[in-house]
Amino acid sequence: MTSAELRSLFLRFFEERGHTIVASSSLVPGDDPTLLFTNAGMVQFKDVFLGREDRPYVRATSSQRCVRAGGKHNDLENVGYTARHHTFFEMLGNFSFGDYFKREAIGFAWEFLTQTLALPAERLWVTVYIDDGEAESIWLNDVGVSPARFTRIAGKDNFWAMGDTGPCGPCTEIFYDHGPTVPGGPPGSEDAEGDRYVEIWNLVFMQYERAQDGTLTPLPKPSVDTGMGLERLAAVMQGVHNNYDTDLFRGLVAAAARLAGTSDLTHSSLRVVADHIRSSAFLIADGVLPSNEGRGYVLRRIIRRAIRHGYKLGIRETFFYRLVGPLCDEMGAAYPELPRARDTVEKALEREERRFAETLEQGMRILEACIAELPGQVIPGETAFQLYDTYGFPVDLIADVAREHGLSVDMAGFEQAMAGQRQRARAASHFKVGHGPDLRIAQACQFTGYEELVTESRVVALLHEGEVVDSLPAGGRSVIVLERTPFYPESGGQCGDRGWIETAKGRFEVDDTQRQGADVILHHGRVTEGVIGVDQPCRALVDATARAMTAANHSATHLLHSALRRILGDHVTQKGSLVNPERLRFDFAHFEPVHADQLVAIEHLVNGQIRHNWAVDATVMPRDEALSAGAMALFGEKYGDEVRVLRMGDFSTELCGGTHVSRVGDIGFFKIVAETGVASGIRRIEAVTGEKAGAWVTASEQLLQTVAMRIKANREQLDERLQQVLERSRALEKELERIKAKAASSAGSDLAGEAVDVEGIRVLAVEIPDADAKTLRDLVDQLKQKLGSAVIVLAAVKDGKVSLVAGVTQDHTARFKAGELIAQVAAQVGGKGGGRADLAQAGGTDASGLPNALAGVVPWVRSRLQ
Repeated sequence: MTSAELRSLFLRFFEERGHTIVASSSLVPGDDPTLLFTNAGMVQFKDVFLGREDRPYVRATSSQRCVRAGGKHNDLENVGYTARHHTFFEMLGNFSFGDYFKREAIGFAWEFLTQTLALPAERLWVTVYIDDGEAESIWLNDVGVSPARFTRIAGKDNFWAMGDTGPCGPCTEIFYDHGPTVPGGPPGSEDAEGDRYVEIWNLVFMQYERAQDGTLTPLPKPSVDTGMGLERLAAVMQGVHNNYDTDLFRGLVAAAARLAGTSDLTHSSLRVVADHIRSSAFLIADGVLPSNEGRGYVLRRIIRRAIRHGYKLGIRETFFYRLVGPLCDEMGAAYPELPRARDTVEKALEREERRFAETLEQGMRILEACIAELPGQVIPGETAFQLYDTYGFPVDLIADVAREHGLSVDMAGFEQAMAGQRQRARAASHFKVGHGPDLRIAQACQFTGYEELVTESRVVALLHEGEVVDSLPAGGRSVIVLERTPFYPESGGQCGDRGWIETAKGRFEVDDTQRQGADVILHHGRVTEGVIGVDQPCRALVDATARAMTAANHSATHLLHSALRRILGDHVTQKGSLVNPERLRFDFAHFEPVHADQLVAIEHLVNGQIRHNWAVDATVMPRDEALSAGAMALFGEKYGDEVRVLRMGDFSTELCGGTHVSRVGDIGFFKIVAETGVASGIRRIEAVTGEKAGAWVTASEQLLQTVAMRIKANREQLDERLQQVLERSRALEKELERIKAKAASSAGSDLAGEAVDVEGIRVLAVEIPDADAKTLRDLVDQLKQKLGSAVIVLAAVKDGKVSLVAGVTQDHTARFKAGELIAQVAAQVGGKGGGRADLAQAGGTDASGLPNALAGVVPWVRSRLQ
């Protein structure tokens, strides 16, 4: 029976018994900060079990995709070493929400296993919680399980809890006996850790509410949550002991073996790669991208572990992304979202693999050299940190290599090195720190800026050059706190407002507005006229022009965000922003540069919405209601129970506390001016709007006109004429290279005569005036042919910088390494370099040391001959 047939049979069995088939939820738990990934079938029903959510059914069944590779449940380090650990697996489950309970759940399980699947009862072993007499009676008296294949288990192994408090209850587990040829004893025995008895199904009976003091109170509607691993069930039904020998993995293992060029399908690294492509592909399909934090970092660890095992198999080219196709063939029918996201998944994996491959080989050489020279059994923490910090090796990957050699890693030393790096980073940082002492304002400052730009108010507190004062004189940096203010404090990427605060006796120019805590708004600036005192009535006036330009840019970021998701895909999420009167900057998750045609499409889509002139509607509502209605929460923002929802027609709905235009037509015009990468998997778009966008277009037009005039072409001919100029330039460069090569050849003939004979080896070390690095390399190659057996060092100085090239003919590379020679010469001119045994290159900054450096080449050769 195939795994696909098993999955279908399970779901159909429970559907026929009144259960609603519910599709697998995302691997990223929705609105659940307590979980890194979906790690069990019950996760999507958590609020139903807690009574917070009602569903139109009381019985459900599902095949839920799960990941256990981070947080509390982490099987990553065991993958490849055991027969049944996986980072990704499918959990078959049936659930009752206050409908049926123990008797029905046990009956369903026994019927499915012994009748539908026809597993022999004598191969099944049952456990119950030691105090669950009800379940024990059902198994022994109603089902008729033999007491010889039945165990009472104490402790947490057979008692499930959602947390320290809340719903909980006893479990009953069903094990399959693989037979006496496999070592291990039955559950509950001293030898229970063996592989003979394998748990295949766990039935959880939620029947109590645990209070803070540990008291258990019966729930009014006891429920059932079960879970059975498809991979383990497939192994049982297909007569194999190892999950990797099932049809779920055989095709992936074989595909990985073909890429590695090996016929040994039992190699543990093949199993690691097969497991990791499943978790990596499904995580990316669910919107997770490799990064250095949170879920993205776990994904990066999985990918890099797979690449390292590919390296162990002898694979030196990018390969991991090539397994997405075989995975889609295997699982695409059950999970159609995977083939739909195939292109995105392959691009993300290939990009991450190329990024890591650049440093993998060098890092592995360092690690293997360390292991070879290790005096004990522990890899130093400093070495592990160097590999992590310089080559991007996750520490668990280093531990994985160490484990293969019977070694361990000094984790305390690693953490100490990490702490040192953090301390150095903090010391070197120049963050925007607090604005003077905590003012300890007793009353909240009311923000009126959504409704008005001018507000009548009162001065509550003053701060002048870091000191709390009663009045502010002219000059020096100061801070004013008001009772009410229309000034928007910097938040969510939007800069603080600027403007003026006027009293009867003075005027204060505000150049920045910040927030202190939740309720205090600080107006930064300086007194430009008179004196301002505490308790004075005042008028606060926001710079209307700057506010309008900022609002236009902020509203444009919402349109841009929505357009990016429509053009590039739903994986795009905001990762930061900056909005001020001059421009907008928007950072977002995406795994490759945005192509020029995509930028045009994004720009066109945003401007189309601006022309549509949607009304911008702001509504305050409960956070859960807003999210349920489809509002998008933004990266890095903290939201209370009440949130402000910004709608721009049917095009954009986001949670946002910033200031915006009244209608999107007020933005005027949107123009992208730059698209760049800022971190792995993070891209940045910079843009301008309104008058700034018009000015940018005008400047671009003028630049085009200037270029056209200088190459003597009109605008219609500009591309064609520019192509002619470039072709002419390339032709001249080739001609120049030909002339240089001819000159180098002539010089080579002259230089050959300057070589010194050292015991039959021709040694040449000279400076070549006005030569570049390529000319030096070409000369070395020519001199090798002319001199026969030779050691050569050529140098050139240009603008005070030294270029060096060393060459050794093949017959002498065993004794003379060009890389060693060039390193010694470069050290004397303030530089460093390296290369192969036959050819090496270096540079330096101290030309004054060059004569002595070249003079030392012949003695260096002589010393190697002694």
